[in-house]
Amino acid sequence: MTAIGFSSHSPLPYDNGYSIKENKLDDYCKEIRQLKEKYKGRINIFLALEIDYIPGISDNFKSFKDRLSLDYTIGAIHLVKNRKTGELWFIDGPEINYTIGLTRIFNDDIKLAVQTYFSQLNEMILTQKPTIVGHFDKVKMNNKGRFFAESEIWYENLVKETITCIKKAGSIVEVNTRGIYKKRSDSLYPGIFALKEIYKMNIPVTISSDAHQPEELTSYFPETISILKDIGFKEVVQFDGKDWNSERI
Repeated sequence: MTAIGFSSHSPLPYDNGYSIKENKLDDYCKEIRQLKEKYKGRINIFLALEIDYIPGISDNFKSFKDRLSLDYTIGAIHLVKNRKTGELWFIDGPEINYTIGLTRIFNDDIKLAVQTYFSQLNEMILTQKPTIVGHFDKVKMNNKGRFFAESEIWYENLVKETITCIKKAGSIVEVNTRGIYKKRSDSLYPGIFALKEIYKMNIPVTISSDAHQPEELTSYFPETISILKDIGFKEVVQFDGKDWNSERI
């Protein structure tokens, strides 16, 4: 690898086991900047955050970027807010969170739950304009084909609407391999249908392993490149410290 970007989960105003604490944020940035200097000339190191968007709860992406001088931002949805009750449906983590939340927060109305997810995602894309949209169809991860099929027209229409929002915002799509190599999903995030639509819309993509451990850094990269080529992609974008440049695959 010639470059690596760090993108810890942004702070959230409640206790959880996955996001960085607000009082640790400056230390996180300081350490990565020190590593940038230490390894200068050997590997490019970039400072970023994966920022959760929860309406009325999360901080503005631009405030994070400006305050911390981030190289880029990744926008993602892990918690879906029921607009009526304010309750949060956690779509990541153990499968039980997904199924219990679906029942308790959305009364087992999977269509309403998924529509709410994509509505929140689209709002994030258009209002926050993240550099990269992370694993944008992750709502499928704990579905496992039980509650809806990704081939259903209503679902495909939601995916298309999100892709239109991404095009309008000028964001990059992350092709995330983690679901496959961790055996949490049968397909990439986003899946083949979405990737074909993204290709048609000429939206830039970048490949990410969403690594949580060093040994995961390039997991499923060769296979993903092959999938992208089969669809028609000839390039991905990579960051050079200033700009996102196209690189042939």
